Amino acid sequence: MRIDLNGSPTEIAARTLAEALCELGYGASAIATALNGSFVPATARARTPLREGDRVEVLAPMQGG
Repeated sequence: MRIDLNGSPTEIAARTLAEALCELGYGASAIATALNGSFVPATARARTPLREGDRVEVLAPMQGG
């Protein structure tokens, strides 16, 4: 299926947000996720289904001063 990942069209086979993150190489990284503009906590990713055309945002924490 095709989703929009951080603004870029991306083809994935995954059916849940957790599966998609693994497929895309995020694995166990410390990240924040949103689906169609709504925050999805890490505990809900495995039960969050994805559909054709969904907008997924993945944000990694940044260090700095």
